[in-house]
Amino acid sequence: MMKIKTVDLTKTYRVGPSRIIAVDKVNFEVNKVTFTAIVGLSGSGKSTLLNLIGLNDCPTSGKIFIENTDTSLLSDRERRKIRLFHIGFVFQTFNLLPTLSALENVELSMSLAGKSQKEQREKAVRLLENVGLGDRLSHRPRELSIGEMQRVAIARALANDPEVIIADEPTGELDSKTAKEIIGLLFDINRNHKTTVIIATHDEKIVEIADMLYTIRDGKLKLEH
Repeated sequence: MMKIKTVDLTKTYRVGPSRIIAVDKVNFEVNKVTFTAIVGLSGSGKSTLLNLIGLNDCPTSGKIFIENTDTSLLSDRERRKIRLFHIGFVFQTFNLLPTLSALENVELSMSLAGKSQKEQREKAVRLLENVGLGDRLSHRPRELSIGEMQRVAIARALANDPEVIIADEPTGELDSKTAKEIIGLLFDINRNHKTTVIIATHDEKIVEIADMLYTIRDGKLKLEH
């Protein structure tokens, strides 16, 4: 289990003469396999916080610790290595490459990790079968439904066996039935694969099953349970 901890984490932006505080002195910690939800209105700082925790962005001040390592001391290459091997990402807009098939989209992150073509293909097939897309391997994103695209994105996130899945509004573009299926899939990953899942969401169904629930407002994070 990968431990994540933030200390007074802050992110500010300049918009003309104004200073926007997107994340405001956030203290957040995950040190065991949990299903964690972060809930807030649009513009509350959810996505910014997830980007910081996932090392896709750097804070203005404060610290992010991964396994007790101060990530501000890491090189860009070391940060990329953590993202590639230890954290899987699922986005509201899927972020699939449109020219690649479902199979190739899943294989790509394994290719970046240096795995053999044989291992890439076998594992990508297995992951897509596990998310119910065994008959969609050769389909490109435009040939898939929205729900199927999100399933491909989840399979891709699992490709390098991450300890943590970070999901930003993973059901935001989905109808209620498909959203329920995706929630079930992420919950199964958490429980049966012993993978920590951290989700930014508006979805009440996710809130109901979360082990840990945070709310965020104006960049300030509060633990609810």
